[in-house]
Amino acid sequence: MGSFRFLTAGESHGPGLTIVVEGMPAGVPISEEHIAVDLRRRQGGYGRGGRMLIEEDYAYITAGVTRGVTTGAPIALTIENKDYANWKDKVPPPITVPRPGHADLSGALKYQLDDMRLVLERSSARETTSRVAAAGIAKALLGELGVHVAGHVVAIGGVQAPVSTLPWAELFDRAEESEVRCEDTEASRRMIERIDEAKANRDTLGGVVEIVAWGLAPGVGSFVHWDRKLDGRLAGAVMSINAIKGVEIGDGFGAAARPGTQVQDAIRMREGRLIRATNRAGGTEGGVTNGEPIVVRAAMKPISTTLTPQPSVDVKTGLETVMEYQRSDICAVPAAAVVVEAMVAIVLADTYLEKFAGDNIAETRANMEHFLSSIGWTALV
Repeated sequence: MGSFRFLTAGESHGPGLTIVVEGMPAGVPISEEHIAVDLRRRQGGYGRGGRMLIEEDYAYITAGVTRGVTTGAPIALTIENKDYANWKDKVPPPITVPRPGHADLSGALKYQLDDMRLVLERSSARETTSRVAAAGIAKALLGELGVHVAGHVVAIGGVQAPVSTLPWAELFDRAEESEVRCEDTEASRRMIERIDEAKANRDTLGGVVEIVAWGLAPGVGSFVHWDRKLDGRLAGAVMSINAIKGVEIGDGFGAAARPGTQVQDAIRMREGRLIRATNRAGGTEGGVTNGEPIVVRAAMKPISTTLTPQPSVDVKTGLETVMEYQRSDICAVPAAAVVVEAMVAIVLADTYLEKFAGDNIAETRANMEHFLSSIGWTALV
């Protein structure tokens, strides 16, 4: 496996979150403000709940970076939970009625817990804040190697945005101007209407996000073992995110309905370099990058906690009842785009270091350039 890995600790209403990132080469410029950009993006989006009005997420770097540059040592970050001040002196009653769709019941059974609050505190999507912070480190590494990763929303509550023909950079710039992180103005308007309808109906909405990574070298990943295939690593990382229930790469499920001659990417020669005429495979073949952009889509189910009570059972009494409402979002799809983007960046950073290694970013870059030169891979204008 690769070299980039991270660990997180912390609960939803605890004092804060802790992140440790290991494997970063020395010499990569990192700043807290650089990381804060994506933390702010995660907090935004139409349909978010009241928690986002309380928190002002900011990751403080406490180790592994000196004078704005990585040292090669593990990087430590901390994020304060401002909502902790509202909870630290309270002793909330135990939660004994599990919420359908959450980890409440399965987690309580696994750890043999009487209070499901102990489950939801860690299984909460608050943990994804840590992932976005760790991805700020991964993106800094990838940026030094010419790789860009960005995400946008392509569907919310059945409202589908049309397929865009814009260059990637322009598409994502436009998406960031939308409250629902969708580059199409008309689709954004209809998505917002659907979110308002769901709120009025005391319900929640899911959707689909698309993440693209471009500027990639070919040959990253592996076809040799099942657990080293880039496709599998991306899918596993994305599926680990709260409420993500489906992942596709390239044309994914759509390709299953078409004959093979309409699915494969024809190989052509352009300016002395082999290219793919299309990118239906989404940038990977056999678990290895082929130089085309990586395209990953993730389907997010509607948030499980709804204003409308759902049937459940009080495990303490054994009596059927309804779940207790816990503060939640109506729609978190725009935020999910940022989290999925984070996990894609983390996996790519890991596989890039696996392929090109190096204790200093200059060494990593030199290794990559030597490899690209050896296969005759040159940038196309």
